[in-house]
Amino acid sequence: MKLYIAEKPSLGRAIADALPKPHKKYDGYIEVANGDCVSWCIGHLLEQAEPDDYDERYKKWQLEHLPIVPEQWQLKAKPKTRKQLTILKKLIKQASTLVHAGDPDREGQLLVDEVIEQAKISKAKKQGIQRLLISDLNLAAVKKALSSMHSNREFIPLSVSALARSRADWLFGMNLTRAYTLAGQKAGFGNVLSVGRVQTPILGLVVNRDTEIANFISKPFYEVLASLVTPDKQVFKAKWVPSKACEPYQDEEGRVLNKALAENVASRITNQIGEVTALEQKQKKQSAPLPYNLSVLQIDAAKAFGMAAQQVLDICQTLYERHKLITYPRSDNRYLPKEHHLDAPSILKAIATNDGQKVELVNGANDKLRSKCFNDSKVAAHHAIVPTAKQLNSARLAKDEAKVYQLICRHYLIQFYPDYIYNETKAEVIIAGGLFKANAKQEVSLGFKVLMGKSELKEEATLPYLEKGMDLVCTQGDVVEKLTSPPAHFTDATLLGAMTGISRYVKDPHIKKILKDTDGLGTEATRAGIIELLFKRRFLKREGKTIKATETGLALISVLPEGLASPDLTAKWEASLGSIAQQAMSYQQFLQPLLVELEGFVMQAANCDSHVFSKLPQTPPKNRFAKRSKKAPFKKSNYKKSSTKV
Repeated sequence: MKLYIAEKPSLGRAIADALPKPHKKYDGYIEVANGDCVSWCIGHLLEQAEPDDYDERYKKWQLEHLPIVPEQWQLKAKPKTRKQLTILKKLIKQASTLVHAGDPDREGQLLVDEVIEQAKISKAKKQGIQRLLISDLNLAAVKKALSSMHSNREFIPLSVSALARSRADWLFGMNLTRAYTLAGQKAGFGNVLSVGRVQTPILGLVVNRDTEIANFISKPFYEVLASLVTPDKQVFKAKWVPSKACEPYQDEEGRVLNKALAENVASRITNQIGEVTALEQKQKKQSAPLPYNLSVLQIDAAKAFGMAAQQVLDICQTLYERHKLITYPRSDNRYLPKEHHLDAPSILKAIATNDGQKVELVNGANDKLRSKCFNDSKVAAHHAIVPTAKQLNSARLAKDEAKVYQLICRHYLIQFYPDYIYNETKAEVIIAGGLFKANAKQEVSLGFKVLMGKSELKEEATLPYLEKGMDLVCTQGDVVEKLTSPPAHFTDATLLGAMTGISRYVKDPHIKKILKDTDGLGTEATRAGIIELLFKRRFLKREGKTIKATETGLALISVLPEGLASPDLTAKWEASLGSIAQQAMSYQQFLQPLLVELEGFVMQAANCDSHVFSKLPQTPPKNRFAKRSKKAPFKKSNYKKSSTKV
């Protein structure tokens, strides 16, 4: 008997639909006509043992116990899904062949692997496990995936990488949460102070932004505009570009802070002759943006509809699992396999039928076009989030579901539209020895931008006919006074953008490069949950659309060492985890230096200036975010799950 193990019941049902009928449905699994079975996990069926499962002493949080490092990692069944685990283990032992059908990501790989390991099967059976990768729950796509399975052995390094990250996150989260909570208790603060490798740097970003805004002092700066007239009386303006000699009077962004300097330039150029010294006129093309991965979709949905990241993810899961209208949503990839292009006509038809975009826009697409998104070399275990060929019948989508679906459809549809074409003109003019520049864009063909909406089309002034060497008259030099403005508070969109582009906030060039080469802070699957967790733990708060740190969040960041409040630690970990996945580093080579670092962080927590917690508001015990059981002094779900032996 062949056993297919899916990550969720919805995926299990989709696999069963592609297998021989008739089916017999049992409690926790489906038997198909040829005797094979399909069963499923319900997310994580196993969770990491708690500290007091290793030693009763750890029930009480005490500094002398830290850091707690299990000698032999243990997993235990989650109480709510223990029954399904028992069913799966029995089926695994009965099966002659196993098919791993976890979601096509690092977490999905580990989640099913740990259940198989728990069943203690023979080495021979383990060697024969097959890997089924499914990104689209519709029947044709599932059948196609079933015809091209891999050996699960190919994905062992990925699983070990996921295991290393989950254990490291548990070690840091559990130990440092206890350490800083104990520091808070020393100052009379009774709430849990949660610390995590990813959540804490995100909190640090918000705290740093809030602090920068609070301490910001607006300063005036000055620009000089030259009003220029061509020989045929055409008028346009050009902006002064300060020379190197002006640097002492500029800020770090090149803005002139000295009003007298700007006024002097304006005075010197008025009623003077200028000469066009450089002229560049080019027709340029802009290709359509790639289809979505989850983070970019969440950012766009936040900008367009004010949706929180978790809300977008939840909607995507519904569109994927219940409606089967989109492909796997937790993807970090923005490319499609070349063969996916063959599905374009049926997908475009579904978009029109499902009101994914207006029929006339769908009809305007050319399904013979092949954009740069169709690239096999760029596709990993999963591809971009795109619509499927599924057509809705009488059922309609909820309002928010329709909004997200339409965004996904739009970014797929524009792959079959031509480039946006525009003429760009750049002119340089010398007046009284000073350099002035003028730029202009003129649309030639909207191309894919006909789908993007007016708000995304920027109108820019045109320039009159110019030629190199042409003399111009500067009729007036004007000084424009402006004020520097503070950065804006984070929103859902900009915080997600900061997490994916975290390298912008790092100064160390080595760390910056690592973060540029990785996915940033968190993963596609975890970012939304991490942000929501910071709200639940009362480290962040919302004020309208803005996200700000609470007093508790500010206090925690103020006492943390730089290594915990910055993205540097994540950068180092991600580089190492990537090396594990590529088999260039072992699990032990990653873990050993991490344990040394952990001991140092625990010591710093013990010696931190904890008085900052003494005046913080406390949450009444019945309302606290961490409802602790009698057995465990911290919430189990706060930490990533561990897995099998290495």
